[in-house]
Amino acid sequence: MSTEPTLEDRFVGCLLGLAVGDALGAHFEGQPVAFMERKYRSARQLIHSPPPGELWYTDDTQMAIGVAETLVRCGEVDFDVLCERFAANFLPQRGYGRGARIVLEAMGAGHDHKYLAENLFPGGSFGNGAAMRVAPVGVMFRDDPSAVWKQAHTSALPTHVHPLGIEGAQVLALAVALASQGEELNRESYFETLAERCGAPEYSGALRRAARLDTVRDLGLFGNGIEATASVVTAIAAFGLTPDSYGETIGNAILLGGDTDTIAAMAGAISGAYLGVGAIPSDLLAKLEDRKQGKSYIEQLARDLYGAYEAARGLPTKD
Repeated sequence: MSTEPTLEDRFVGCLLGLAVGDALGAHFEGQPVAFMERKYRSARQLIHSPPPGELWYTDDTQMAIGVAETLVRCGEVDFDVLCERFAANFLPQRGYGRGARIVLEAMGAGHDHKYLAENLFPGGSFGNGAAMRVAPVGVMFRDDPSAVWKQAHTSALPTHVHPLGIEGAQVLALAVALASQGEELNRESYFETLAERCGAPEYSGALRRAARLDTVRDLGLFGNGIEATASVVTAIAAFGLTPDSYGETIGNAILLGGDTDTIAAMAGAISGAYLGVGAIPSDLLAKLEDRKQGKSYIEQLARDLYGAYEAARGLPTKD
């Protein structure tokens, strides 16, 4: 990193990094690897020649906004407030999955959404929906890994009760928290710290393999699907390969095809927390939608989240 970002820059970089990765990745969601390889020779080409027009984010960013709003209001993940924010922000056109739509519609109507979260899928969902939105927890509780783990667990519960879905969110939140520390990345230590926290071998084993990854060609071995086990480590591994380049991190994630928006959102959140908002290519940031809860709103929300973090630590705020 050439210029050391401030901690506030890292908060803003995390949330906007998530949104930009999500919005750029959304253009290619569901595409096979072969299609991506034919269209772009490299991550750099993708970043320098993105699709024309505005970049519109998906449910990944919309739900991360709800998490951040809850943290700003409550200072922690309050289950009831989080559900209220998810329901209030719900826009079906953002591309929510079928299960999430059913649960969120029940929240908005005052029905038993907890029953649905537990029973729509046997044992609950182990998709990446809890992980895709959890990044604000990582920066808010960056000083306390145990709090990150606990708060990420609570943030998952409105929609995800399966242990693998919950742990995926916990791992991603901790990856963000560690990235925000301002220390030069030691890949071996970074991945081992994450792996040691995991209870599920699906994550701990993959994280230890990711620490040894040395080529983009092998990034796809960690998966590109909607399951948390096939995407969370992939996003972290993408960051670990190119920690000093936000563009290459999300570009490599997108070139994997599959669940491109969510994997790039998760990778972008980690990279933004590490490098700060200044590392996000300005032309991509300029293309990000800016209506209602768009770019300007997300930036201010990130600054408010930083203010809440300072207040929680007993530090003086700018106000």
